[in-house]
Amino acid sequence: EVQLVESGGGLVQPGGSLRLSCAASGFTFSTYAMRWVRQAPGKGLEWVSSINTAGVSTRYADSVKGRFTISRDNAENTLYLQMSSLKPDDTGVYYCARDDGFRGQGTQVTVSS
Repeated sequence: EVQLVESGGGLVQPGGSLRLSCAASGFTFSTYAMRWVRQAPGKGLEWVSSINTAGVSTRYADSVKGRFTISRDNAENTLYLQMSSLKPDDTGVYYCARDDGFRGQGTQVTVSS
C-alpha cells in the first residue's frame, strides 16, 4: 500500500521553528520528485516547496523562501521540511506529496502567541 505519513506539526510561537517529516512506503521513494503543500483555514491548497529525486534541486514559494528548507533522505525514504522564523500566516495543514499528486493525510501547524 502506498503511504505518505507526515509528522512534526504542532503549536509554535511566531519566530519559532518546526521540522516536519514525511515517511514514505509502498513505492520507490527515490524515483519521485516530492513537494510540500499546505492549506490554510478556509483556503485552497498552496504549493510550498519541491525537491528533485536526488535532492540537489529545490524550489520554494516566495512566501517561504529564506525561511524553509526542504530535504530528503532516500536511504530512509523520508522527506523533510525545516521551518524557521514562523509567522501566523504559516498556519495550516501541511501535506507531503509525490510529483503525481498523491499526498498524505497532513500534519497541523499552528503559529500563534
